[in-house]
Amino acid sequence: MKTKNIFALMVLPALLLVTGCKNDDDPGTSPAVTTTTPANNATGVALNSTITADFSLAMDPSTITTAQFTLKKGVTNVPGTVAYAGTTATFTPTSPLSAGTIYTASILAGVKAVGGHQLTEGRIWSFTTTGTLDVTLPIVSTTDPANSTTGVSRNKAASITFSEAMDPLTINASTFLVTQGTTPVAGVVTYSGMTATFTPTTAFTASTTYTATLTTAAKDLAGNALAASKVFTFTTGGSATTRAVVDLGTAGDYVILAKTAINNSATSAVTGDLGISPAATSYVTGFALTNATGFATSSQVTGKVYAADMAAPTPIGLTTSVNNMITAYNDAAGRVSPDYTELGTGNIGGKTLGAGLYKWTSTVTIPTNLTISGGANDVWIFQISGDLSVASAVNIILTGGAQSKNIFWQVAGQATIGTTAHFEGVILSMTGITFQTGASLHGQALAQTAVILDSNNVTKP
Repeated sequence: MKTKNIFALMVLPALLLVTGCKNDDDPGTSPAVTTTTPANNATGVALNSTITADFSLAMDPSTITTAQFTLKKGVTNVPGTVAYAGTTATFTPTSPLSAGTIYTASILAGVKAVGGHQLTEGRIWSFTTTGTLDVTLPIVSTTDPANSTTGVSRNKAASITFSEAMDPLTINASTFLVTQGTTPVAGVVTYSGMTATFTPTTAFTASTTYTATLTTAAKDLAGNALAASKVFTFTTGGSATTRAVVDLGTAGDYVILAKTAINNSATSAVTGDLGISPAATSYVTGFALTNATGFATSSQVTGKVYAADMAAPTPIGLTTSVNNMITAYNDAAGRVSPDYTELGTGNIGGKTLGAGLYKWTSTVTIPTNLTISGGANDVWIFQISGDLSVASAVNIILTGGAQSKNIFWQVAGQATIGTTAHFEGVILSMTGITFQTGASLHGQALAQTAVILDSNNVTKP
């Protein structure tokens, strides 16, 4: 081996260590300073101001000290203390700043996020003081929910927005609390921008009134406290009793019911009856049908296949069933006072869902296994304004006696069940239902357009 190649092998690891380069396989994300208070080049800053820096990730507080977070007047360090809470680091000068003076604050590269990734670029910002102290008391601008709001979703986080930036060290579980009667509610308090948020550890109870309180121990960055505690109440929606099932009418007689097509591209195993209307028998493909009077059979179907062009009374019965399917869809979509809204911002993979009414105004994805847990008489209704997408090999798991026949997925968009995934429940789709290769369903597929199959196992509860 040549000498220069030996040298390269020795030097390269050292260079990687010094420059902080990461292996391409490292999925971590480096933190960044997102905002500062005061902002860069701010003027008229009060003499008793506290300096803050907000990070994009939760940071390791042990790496944020007076050595990494500094304030200078010219080249002279300003004495002070550094603290960290939430995602905000705070520098509090020991004494008031000088009037009409330019100060420079710095966060050094090398401070670390909780996961160990370093801040790769430091932040330096400057501001100019005024000649006065800040003695203006902060006030609460808004609360969410607003005072006396009813029908609040059970997964709602209560928040308070202030008239000015607050000292994050004074926004915590001792100063911002939620109670049900006299019983404290367990939760996590966070602060970002000018908003404090209380997120309950577990969902609020349905149809229950809660009281949120912010005490006068909450202070702004100049140390000014609220003039008075802020108290507001809200009442959750949802149902304290078991919801009624969605009545499928005669649509419930079918494991698959569609209006425009039922297409099977390979051999499937279907247990239950299939129906299509107003489309004719020719729009049921891939089943090698054997015609009989008023129905057809297939070796892939343990049941019968019905279409709108078959002998009476099949056409009339199918018309009724399709109308019942549409009525059931509208019933599910029209249920009010949801227990949960926008849960997981549409990503519900890995969650365990208790009985109730769930509502999303966009697409819902299930990238990992989902557990539905409850009793044999409990009911789940999922209102989805967008698509429903289940990733390949993902399973819907029922526990506690939960029954597929009591689980209703109302989907305004396309429902897609991924390759080899297993799904549970009644799918009521306005747009269409697609089962990718090897997917299985224990439930019913009721579509106002088409149902697409590909080597699937579909069984009616």
